[in-house]
Amino acid sequence: MFKTLDDLGSGKRVLVRLDLNSPVEDGIVKDNRRFTRHARTVHELVESGHRVVVMAHQGRPGRDSFVSLDQHADLLAEYVGTPVAFVDDVHGDRAIAAVRDLGAGEVLMLENVRMSEDELPEKTPAEHADSAFVRALAPEVDCYVNDAYSAAHRAHASLVGFPRRLPAYAGRVMESEYEANTSIASREFDGPVTMVLGGAKATDVIDVMSALDDEIDHYLLGGIVGELFLRAAGHDVGYDVDDGELYDHQWADNADRIRELLAERDDRIHLPVDLAYEHDDDRAEMPIEGVAKTHPLLDVGASTIADYGEIIEDSAAVFVKGALGVFEDERFSDGTVGVLESIASTDCFSVIGGGDTSRAIELYGLEEDYFSHVSIAGGAYVRALTGQTLPAVEALAENCRDR
Repeated sequence: MFKTLDDLGSGKRVLVRLDLNSPVEDGIVKDNRRFTRHARTVHELVESGHRVVVMAHQGRPGRDSFVSLDQHADLLAEYVGTPVAFVDDVHGDRAIAAVRDLGAGEVLMLENVRMSEDELPEKTPAEHADSAFVRALAPEVDCYVNDAYSAAHRAHASLVGFPRRLPAYAGRVMESEYEANTSIASREFDGPVTMVLGGAKATDVIDVMSALDDEIDHYLLGGIVGELFLRAAGHDVGYDVDDGELYDHQWADNADRIRELLAERDDRIHLPVDLAYEHDDDRAEMPIEGVAKTHPLLDVGASTIADYGEIIEDSAAVFVKGALGVFEDERFSDGTVGVLESIASTDCFSVIGGGDTSRAIELYGLEEDYFSHVSIAGGAYVRALTGQTLPAVEALAENCRDR
């Protein structure tokens, strides 16, 4: 598929693309598991005597999270165990001079690549390869390593342009994410395959379900998408109350597809039998049968958690995309955490999708080692599950075929 660090050798000047995009609060960049994951790739490059030039992005122009990468350099250095120098330039004279001054085993981080006007436009790899950004940096290095799987669904200059001009390799995060996130299609499992689907984006979940048919034996639904499927099944839930804007527009966009999926896969789609809500500042639960929605429903209930747990315990593989409730509030974390605990205690192959679900693992003290793979990707994870092409992965594959 693509070349990896095992094919790279040693002692080169390496341009490596990471995804260190992080939450920013009051101008302070928050530490997160992306630094830990990418540090392994950078550390391996350092240990092999490479001169390491790091590219990454943070936020988008016009947003509060669009800040410099000077803090990212310090955070990355803590995990790599070696200093990470920083230059506030992407591909101008100061950046080029800093790249040329690098010694063996040293690391340099360039400024936020989205501060270059060449980065963000969605163009073909050939067009990006001809940009001033790529033409300036490519001659200064020997090869390119892409470790930014979580940004691989973007056709940006730093992701698809350099493989057109340089020998290109996948970093360890790219390699492991690709292998885990395509395993539904690429692996055979000795037993049932279960997918836990929740979260707020109904279209993403429906796209995943539409793309995966014979591969999945059980779909366990919760979150907003779970309510929408309950609505299609005839229950009086799955619509907005208290001036909310989460359900009705998604129902209008997806009702027909939801009904089709229920009709086609009724025996494999499992819906909540009870839901939780807030009552007197505490958690309360109600069965789904014969109850009308009068207030926000924030989690699946105890009977649903038990039912889902039994299915998971009998599974050979479990894939998770989306949370089953508002787990950030501990009162409504039971569904998401309960499912994760069932997976952790089951001898199965498991992939936990990026974004909210992986944050729940850290928030509630679960160990990543309990799962086969915890993804740091969001959009790229969904694309992989739905079989869509990831431009950055395809760029690596094409580079491998061409050389």
